[in-house]
Amino acid sequence: MSVIQSIRDRGAWIIFGIIALALIAFILQDGVGRGGRAFSNTTTIGQVNGQKIERTAFEEKLTMQEKMYASQGAQRDQLIGSLWNQEVDRLLIEGECAKLGLQVTAKELSDILFSENSPLKQEFTDPATGLFKVEDAKKAFAQIKKSKNAEQIKMINQVYIQPVLEQALRNKYSVLLQKSAYVPKWLVEKQAADNNQIASASVVFVPYATIADSTIKVSDDAIASYVKAHAAAYQKDEETRSIAYVSFSAVPSSSDSAAVFNEVAAQKQEFATTTDNAAFLSRVGSDLPFYDGYFSKSRMQQVNKDTLVKIPTGTVYGPYVDGNAFVLAKMVGIKNWPDSAKVRHILIATVDPRSGQQIRPDSIAKKLADSIKYAVAGGADFNALVQKYSDDQGSKEKGGVYDYFPQGQMVGAFNDFSFDKPKGTKDVVKSEFGYHYTEVLDQKNFAPAYKIAYLSKAIVASNETVTAASTAAASFVANSKSKKDFEQNALKSNLQIMNGVDIKKNDFTIAGLGKSRETVRWVYDNKVGTVSEPTEIGDAYVVAIITSIGEKGTMGVAEARPLVEGLVRNQEKAKQIIETKFKGSTLEDFVKSSGFPAQRVDSLSFASPFVPGIGAEPKVIGAAFNKALIGKNTPAIEGAAGVFAVKPENIGAGATMQDATALKGTLLQAAQSTIFRGFEAVKKAAKITDNRSTFY
Repeated sequence: MSVIQSIRDRGAWIIFGIIALALIAFILQDGVGRGGRAFSNTTTIGQVNGQKIERTAFEEKLTMQEKMYASQGAQRDQLIGSLWNQEVDRLLIEGECAKLGLQVTAKELSDILFSENSPLKQEFTDPATGLFKVEDAKKAFAQIKKSKNAEQIKMINQVYIQPVLEQALRNKYSVLLQKSAYVPKWLVEKQAADNNQIASASVVFVPYATIADSTIKVSDDAIASYVKAHAAAYQKDEETRSIAYVSFSAVPSSSDSAAVFNEVAAQKQEFATTTDNAAFLSRVGSDLPFYDGYFSKSRMQQVNKDTLVKIPTGTVYGPYVDGNAFVLAKMVGIKNWPDSAKVRHILIATVDPRSGQQIRPDSIAKKLADSIKYAVAGGADFNALVQKYSDDQGSKEKGGVYDYFPQGQMVGAFNDFSFDKPKGTKDVVKSEFGYHYTEVLDQKNFAPAYKIAYLSKAIVASNETVTAASTAAASFVANSKSKKDFEQNALKSNLQIMNGVDIKKNDFTIAGLGKSRETVRWVYDNKVGTVSEPTEIGDAYVVAIITSIGEKGTMGVAEARPLVEGLVRNQEKAKQIIETKFKGSTLEDFVKSSGFPAQRVDSLSFASPFVPGIGAEPKVIGAAFNKALIGKNTPAIEGAAGVFAVKPENIGAGATMQDATALKGTLLQAAQSTIFRGFEAVKKAAKITDNRSTFY
């Protein structure tokens, strides 16, 4: 419904021609395949192993993605991050493939474009059969072979050709890596034998929970020692920073809300008596413009629609609260409308729906539409006229038919004709796109439809409320020249100090604050202890102080503490438990000294680290399957949930034997997954320069 449905879908009908141009250009070796990297300027977003990511090319791709994902609500900041990762991965894979001699040929590209998984399938699918019309696509390419429209070639190269090439190359690289995985027979046999075993053991278990956390003080030195001993697990790929902040609310006060209510209520009488609703709402400044059309109750989005549909025609209901606004609703009219309609039409366009440029004068379009009307009345073939004259490529291949669309989906005049006129009506309809010779073919499910006008005013903070919050924030800044001042002033003003941690240079949000790119920039432009000026974020003025800088590399104590404090505390608890509750050398000694009984645990599986009723304890499972310890017991073992002593009782075959063939498949799949994750090693080894924060 590219022409008459909405601006979102405009221009889709020309896509096949553009694709053809790009394919021809690629096959003829004209360099189009390098389109994304053909730009040259002095502004570089970043580099990957010396390969530049130019800002111009990056911005073009970003703009394209914004258009593609607009209907999904994708945010620009999210797209910047995802596009950066795509570009880095692309350059890395291209580099690896160049080393390996992998490439995508013109024939392979052609095979992909004309296969059943073709990205062109939507544009060349027979609506009657659902089949991909390969020959039609090829003919379309041949027809425009001599075209020289560089802008269209460039666009389709970015949208279709380059992504297809990149994905094909990625697939080759992925398959090569996965096929390199190998699981030897001896490993399968050993793993199957181990996995088919079960064990029973007696266990003495003293939980860490028997010692209160508050009795164990974890020092900075203890944190530092733990991180040093496990340095590989606590590495950071980039610098992070942390802040503390306070907020001064500027949300609308009760008096602000009352003022908006009174403003809306004052318009109620005039709203009820006006005969030109659109002009009235435009003059008083409604946040909801007037929609001069009808909707059934099922299509209405208002939460109180059950009440609204009962308003008598010509009367006004409200003010009532809808979201963050006070609203008046006026019932303009009620009609008995279908919930869906089927029509066919021939569009004689006056403007190009993509560019808004005039195609033909209004008078000429009107005469041509009227001529079509008279021709049909005289017995002319409608389908033939559609193919010859219609400018709506979205419906042309379907004989101009739009099959059962809901209310409000088409542009106003076309929508109203389709639902308001009886089945069988034929006439010329004028819309913002031109003239439509239209026939109503069918309508279904008639029910009341309502035209309602809304006067809506958002509940916003007054100047007084905003000024009070701004002044308080400025005063706080003036009196907070150090961290000590910051904390004392927050206490005096009864302000809660919040923390923003692990802030990265390219972040667009800070946890708790939401979108806050300017604050992130400020954090990286200043040093620890700097207090910010008041920054308006949402409905508040925020004052922040930089509390720490976490350098790239091994985490510092402050950063690591939230991650390792519990582990270090458990280590200290384990020492106390072992020293005080595991005296002697036998399981019986441990039972006596700890005060905890020995537990019998059965059906332990070598393939799983879980102890029934306790949880994941790999060390306990390992001890239970130690044949050298059968009839003996281990010394105290520091586990995940507490301290254990284990006495293996029996090790034998399980009742259900694991199939070796199935196991081999599982091991091979795991190996393939691990190998492909090895691409992260390629990324870590690469020299990547990221300058995004300079531009965004």
